[in-house]
Amino acid sequence: MTTRTAAAAARATVYGYPRQGSDRELKKAVEGYWKGRVTADALRDTAAGLRRARRAELAAAGIDEIPTGDFSYYDHVLDTTVMVGAIPERHRAAVEADALDGYFAMARGTQDVAPLEMTKWFDTNYHYLVPELGPDTVFGADSARQVAEFREASAEGRAARPVLVGPVTYLLLAKPAPGVAAGFDPLTLLDRLLPVYAEVLADLRAAGADWVQLDEPALVQDRTPAELNAAERAYRELGGASDRPRLLVASYFDRLGDALPVLAKAPVEGLALDFTGAAAGQLDALAAVGGLPGKRLVAGVVDGRNIWVNDLEKSLATLGTLLGLADRVDVAASCSLLHVPLDTALEREIDPQILRWLAFARQKTAEVATLARGIARGTDAIAAELAVNRAALSSRATSPLTRDPAVRARAAAVTGADTRRSLPYPERAAAQRARLKLPLLPTTTIGSFPQTAELRTARADVRAGRIDTAGYEERVRDEIREVVAFQEKTGIDVLVHGEPERNDMVQYFAERLTGFLATRHGWVQSYGTRYVRPPVLAGDISRPEPMTVRWTSYAQSLSERPVKGMLTGPVTMLAWSFVRDDQPLGDTARQVALALRDEVHDLEASGTPVIQVDEPALRETLPLRAAGRAAYLDWATEAFRLTTAGVRPDTQIHTHMCYAEFGDIVQAIDDLDADVISLEAARSHMQVAAELAAHGYPREAGPGVYDIHSPRVPSAREAAALLRKGLEAIPAERLWVNPDCGLKTRGWPETRSSLENLVSAARTVRGELGPA
Repeated sequence: MTTRTAAAAARATVYGYPRQGSDRELKKAVEGYWKGRVTADALRDTAAGLRRARRAELAAAGIDEIPTGDFSYYDHVLDTTVMVGAIPERHRAAVEADALDGYFAMARGTQDVAPLEMTKWFDTNYHYLVPELGPDTVFGADSARQVAEFREASAEGRAARPVLVGPVTYLLLAKPAPGVAAGFDPLTLLDRLLPVYAEVLADLRAAGADWVQLDEPALVQDRTPAELNAAERAYRELGGASDRPRLLVASYFDRLGDALPVLAKAPVEGLALDFTGAAAGQLDALAAVGGLPGKRLVAGVVDGRNIWVNDLEKSLATLGTLLGLADRVDVAASCSLLHVPLDTALEREIDPQILRWLAFARQKTAEVATLARGIARGTDAIAAELAVNRAALSSRATSPLTRDPAVRARAAAVTGADTRRSLPYPERAAAQRARLKLPLLPTTTIGSFPQTAELRTARADVRAGRIDTAGYEERVRDEIREVVAFQEKTGIDVLVHGEPERNDMVQYFAERLTGFLATRHGWVQSYGTRYVRPPVLAGDISRPEPMTVRWTSYAQSLSERPVKGMLTGPVTMLAWSFVRDDQPLGDTARQVALALRDEVHDLEASGTPVIQVDEPALRETLPLRAAGRAAYLDWATEAFRLTTAGVRPDTQIHTHMCYAEFGDIVQAIDDLDADVISLEAARSHMQVAAELAAHGYPREAGPGVYDIHSPRVPSAREAAALLRKGLEAIPAERLWVNPDCGLKTRGWPETRSSLENLVSAARTVRGELGPA
């Protein structure tokens, strides 16, 4: 299968690796620093130790070329903003006074200064800090961190490759800074930015870097001729610099499309391409442009985003074809392994039969190394690994754990009538107003309240057997009573029970549905120090018994005001889980929707007048290319309606979305046919309200007036100003007042003050509007 040329060329590499450590040491150190319990030097020492351990681990796994620069205290795009000197003016003084504190101020804000906007990294559940740029932005190179981390690896004798966000992607991810005139395009700053990148590259070359990777995932999206011309110009200029390392331009998450010939012809030494999932057609495209003669190809043939074992024989066949299309072919995961948990060996509670089907970051690096040996030395060199892999794939394909005939029969019987409400919105709205009797500009929250240390301790204690179930449930009842009493005292109109019993908005439900598996140590970074444990969806889905009715009904028994039932929607259940890859995603979504439909029915039967089905992931799961979006939105919106359409007209259905570019899916938001939608809007200055108005959105909406991803407490005046801005786009009779998102990650003191200010703002603006 292989030749001596292939053997000489084949190397194993990855683009990035989980940052947190096996016990989330980075999270604990950073949060300790914020609280004043950890010094800056101690934080840096922890980070250096984690980087050192990662490098040793990758080398021991057989990774020949180790990435550097992918480690981050908070976010790699924010790190790029620092590297190119694009510090927002409002944060400049803080950064100049103390670089580390200023860095965290940009990420989290302070009481006086708002943070950078945060949104999703392409179609993943990772969040990045959005660069703010304007015509007056002045860039300046600061390569100190990138050089230092490369030198750490070099000092250990490691072959290392610095990884940077590429200049085109950086500008395409950016937004105009607040106050910049509408229509400003950050890409117009490319000529100003390229010399800064050239300087960083020269610094890395001077430090000894042979190769530097520039990530350009934005080029896998549909791009205009002007944007493609910008990419061509960027790499013509960077490639033409005399004092630079060799350049590897990387893309992932989809195929490059029209950008492939642009990069194939660019004066760079290598391309890193994804050949998995949505990018599976990239091999044919690469052949069509004549391959990469004289260049290095890093082939992403191990899926870096999902957790199923790789089909090694299929990947070897792909690699065998690619050997004829480039001067040298190396093997990699399809993208950074940041998006998967660290190690399956940490999981002690998953059925061993199922565990052999799974591959987390450590297992994926082993797969990459195995494939590199296979193409270098031939399949005989990896015969044992191939046999184990073949058995694992066969076990999964034939396992009865993956299929439930009753679930499949029910899903097949769904009709269009199951996805339509019985009355149109205007008639439903009248019935809901008569039932709920809410004031103008009604106030509510998104669902969760602070998860206190006492709650987390009680949850750990019941798992460990230190307290019994009765003791744990009494603690939950105490918390619900406190949350309901606080909301009543504050004057919130539609209450929630606070979700004290829930560890995570997806995991809680996954643990109560068949087909899902929960991990104990499968942590994945969502943003900053926020880590989640995405469930594994291994089989067909059903709901054995009610999941939320008991606690929602208990909260309702404590108040005369309406209490919302809170569910996570079918698309978000999939997006924030590791989904099965052996059937269409739409089929899986229908199964989840039917299970949730049963829960909605039981909530309504128990007397719950308002039911919120959160779908924050609807936008993030949108295919990166336009050609796949219509089909996705068809099944995604159908799944939501299948979940919610069976209720009576006077039951009010809410949904919630956060931290996404909503303008891309306004029609889909409309197609959900929810009675009320709450959306993130505080950091984006009510942009979504204008987008809804431009679309003619006919139902009720609550664009957030309180940014819960920052520790700062917005004043009543600030919240009122945002509310007035919302009223410019949405009529008062259809406008709700709420935070951007759930309050789980916030502390009680800031939550109390912020919600009191939110209610005060609503009352102030109601007064300005006069009698309803």
